Amino acid sequence: MKTALHWFRNDLRCADNTSLTHACKAERVLALYCFDPRFFEKDPYGFPRTGKFRAAFLRETVEALSRELRGLNIPLFICPGRPEEAIPDLVTRFGISEIHAQREWTRDEARINARVIRSLPPGVAFREHYDQFLFHPEDTPYTDFGRVPEVFTTFRKACEKEAAVRPCLPLPQKRPDAHWVEPESDLPGLEALGLEVPERDPRSAFPFRGGSTAAWERLDQYFWKTKRLSYYKKTRNGMVGTEYSSKFSPWLANGSLSARQIYEQVKRYEKEVVRNQDTYWLVFELIWRDYFKFISLKHGNRIFHPGGIREQGESHGLSDQWLRAWTLGQTPDAFVNAHMTELRHTGWMSNRGRQNTASYWAKALGQDWRAGAAYFESMLLDYDVHSNWGNWMYNSGVGNDPRDRTFNTALQASRYDPNGAFRRLWLQPALF
Repeated sequence: MKTALHWFRNDLRCADNTSLTHACKAERVLALYCFDPRFFEKDPYGFPRTGKFRAAFLRETVEALSRELRGLNIPLFICPGRPEEAIPDLVTRFGISEIHAQREWTRDEARINARVIRSLPPGVAFREHYDQFLFHPEDTPYTDFGRVPEVFTTFRKACEKEAAVRPCLPLPQKRPDAHWVEPESDLPGLEALGLEVPERDPRSAFPFRGGSTAAWERLDQYFWKTKRLSYYKKTRNGMVGTEYSSKFSPWLANGSLSARQIYEQVKRYEKEVVRNQDTYWLVFELIWRDYFKFISLKHGNRIFHPGGIREQGESHGLSDQWLRAWTLGQTPDAFVNAHMTELRHTGWMSNRGRQNTASYWAKALGQDWRAGAAYFESMLLDYDVHSNWGNWMYNSGVGNDPRDRTFNTALQASRYDPNGAFRRLWLQPALF
């Protein structure tokens, strides 16, 4: 009897999951998620690579995933260790003949992949599947990643013209055998991961929980109950409250919601409610997410280099004093400080805030952009390696911005926070 293992990574959902669908072709299926300690270690700048907000969201997501899989009679093993140690153990114990996983290619994930493959006994198949895209790479004009354009607009227009979004895959059928193995669940607490339990700040623009159920509840509320999608482009540059944008990105980042699932709902909304520039703009943003994934496929580890993908020579220096001031929201710029304070208290920051704080760090202060990117990696609920490092390069002048813009934070504050509501929410009045 053939037994397959699905190794969950950043694809923490059951529906529209290519790797899980392939694994379920076997007579028996196991699933595994590893809280790999390497992703909770301190980085070179002293930040935990996964901070308390994202770690708490991840735990909620894995708990929700375990419940979903239990409903399908698929046991989920939760391991607080390294996959190259956990996977061979499961292979030996349960006679696993094939392993399915979402394909990952960035630096650390590729190293772990290689270790897992080396650890497997002869004859065990290891199969990876691209599954984190809106447009599958095979369906785009850029199957040769070396041809990916350096300008987003060129990429977007070509994909919109020549590529189609694949239909979502259904939820796998419930397995017939419910009790052939009892899963081992060692869901680590945040303290075991070296982190404190975060307090939920009532001011947060992202008060939501992790997991696919919570993601779909948010989508239902944003699309169907309030029809906020009809105004998405008009409100997406807001900064206060839960409703100025979709807030899908944390669930997209860990894969508890897929870009295809959102796209499918947008198309339904356009048929049943309205099709306008706002509905298109949400898809536009999903294409941006794809673009940074294609950029990392093209450039590999250069997305982590001091000069970025432009190889702009040596980076700026790094002042511990400025790093502390920036992360604590104690710079001379109140607009930047408000955003950095929000991030420190909630793990969330608006898109407008991210552009301003990144530009201020790298260009106004002249500091090493990689330290800023590392801090965002640690703090953001919705950290995604491609979008985070791609956007930081873009805003720091070493990436894909053909105009190499610098944000005027005073002008931005007057335009997007004209009455000071956002700054008053996060700063004492005397500070701005």
